[in-house]
Amino acid sequence: MQHKFTFCLIMCMLTVLFADEIKLPTHEIHFTGQKHFEESDLQDALGVTTPSFFQFWKDDTPRIKDKLIPSLKLSLKSFYDSEGFYDANFTIQETNTTIFVTISENEPVRVRDINISSDYPISSLITMKKGDIFRAETFISIKSKMIAQLLKEGYCSYDLDTKAYVDLDLHSVDLRYNLHKGGVCTFGKLTTSGLETIDENVINSRVKAKEGVRYSTDLIQDTSNKLYGLNAFDSVLINVDKKFYNVVPVDITFTEMGKPYHLEAGAGYDTYVGVRVLGEITKNNFMGNAQSLKLKASWSQREQSIMVGYFKPAFMDILGYNTDLGGRLGYSNLEFDGFKEEKTLTRAYLEHEEGRVTLRAGVALEDIIITKLENLDPGAELSQAVTEGNFPLLYPYVDFVYDARDSKLNPKYGYYLSAYGEFGLSYDEEASVYLKTLFEGRIIHTFSDLTLAAVGKVGIVDVSTQNGLPESKYFFGGGAYSNRAYGFRELGVIISPTEDTINGASTMANLSLEADYPVWGDVYGALFTDNTMLTDESYNFKGEIITAVGLGARYMTPIGPFKLDVGFNANDFSQYGISFQIGQSF
Repeated sequence: MQHKFTFCLIMCMLTVLFADEIKLPTHEIHFTGQKHFEESDLQDALGVTTPSFFQFWKDDTPRIKDKLIPSLKLSLKSFYDSEGFYDANFTIQETNTTIFVTISENEPVRVRDINISSDYPISSLITMKKGDIFRAETFISIKSKMIAQLLKEGYCSYDLDTKAYVDLDLHSVDLRYNLHKGGVCTFGKLTTSGLETIDENVINSRVKAKEGVRYSTDLIQDTSNKLYGLNAFDSVLINVDKKFYNVVPVDITFTEMGKPYHLEAGAGYDTYVGVRVLGEITKNNFMGNAQSLKLKASWSQREQSIMVGYFKPAFMDILGYNTDLGGRLGYSNLEFDGFKEEKTLTRAYLEHEEGRVTLRAGVALEDIIITKLENLDPGAELSQAVTEGNFPLLYPYVDFVYDARDSKLNPKYGYYLSAYGEFGLSYDEEASVYLKTLFEGRIIHTFSDLTLAAVGKVGIVDVSTQNGLPESKYFFGGGAYSNRAYGFRELGVIISPTEDTINGASTMANLSLEADYPVWGDVYGALFTDNTMLTDESYNFKGEIITAVGLGARYMTPIGPFKLDVGFNANDFSQYGISFQIGQSF
């Protein structure tokens, strides 16, 4: 999916940048006299065209379409009125090729007084202060924010009155905010319509706006997201417009998916496996009740895989908690540095999600074959032999996630915690018992436009007998979510700040720090450092560390940022890695 998104995004950007434009008659246009606004602000407001940042080869002369010239003065007046400059004057001179606009902004209208009468705290929402220039758009948005906050906290019977008394002679405005929050509202009875092949219990498992629960627009949005997340509906319309004595019934109208088959195919490049082609076909609402069946396959020179996945929502109720069922069956063949892993697997799990918490518990059966390869870089030598053989594995596992980020695609605030553990039996020539754990924590905070993030990971593999586990079950570093000076899983046990082995580690620790800052529109720059420790003994946190430093670029898109990172080993700049991805690594 990541490679498909990347390919489509690049194609769309190239289409926008290089597509032939329809040529319409235009004039050059220039502004003088403005003091409170940049010329680019005026250009955006009046429809003046200039090349984008990416179209650097084009003529950057600002131009206005001839059809907009007759209404230019009216448009300027409308813009300046909305910004609080009601006495602004404009002189427009036109030649055969150019428009010259001279602006006299004159004295703006400023806020003289703010009066608040409210039984609910709204002062922090009023961003205009005494002495500020009065902007109509800001005044309207403040009211909208108040309403949104009241509904979010359950006050659906509010009485809000906002007024702006403007005195054009004195160039002043008095603001009045009168609010009575009313009583707390709750959700009422749920009614549904349009369901044909999906049972009510499946819907109830996703509805967060439950009867008797305090009203909140967040719960309505969460309900919508969960229902669409079933991938079984073309539309989900939630109606909460009715109200009976502070009780809000929930009416949901569904349109089940008309075309349940979803096909994806694409090609891309991965810094570890090279050129990759992949395909995926999904049957949504498989045999009804929002079940899904998925077949996914990929091929590259270093990796081949095929996987079948199954998902059934609301499989069973455990102590009042709706629980989903999922499973996977598949085969993969992946080359590491020095060895190859051939794996068949079967996995089944139960999962419950509630608010920020996701808990998954399951059991897995794997059969892994490890074979030595002569694919090391020239001059590289084995420091420790790789154990070849066939390793059947049986293990139960638990995966816990607490996600308090404000966004999964591009978070600005919040934190994320996860814990994973598997306790299993491995059998080669003799049986071995092992425990593998992985803990992760992320914290993100934004100061003005600067976003800072820290991601820490700790993992341990503890096995009862030496060579009792396949090499691929141990920890490796490298890649977009680890050490960006190296490719995915290229780092084995670290023996110095510039050297590692091909062997997996029994103990892993990784700390990544990153700062993102906007540099031009939707383009952000990034500085980062990744610090990785991989040791061959369990619970040994005294090993050598490889530190990467680097920089990157992020282009913000509706599906998350498109990231390009270049990382260097801080002690050997000849060692570097380049990584691409959609979405943040924190």
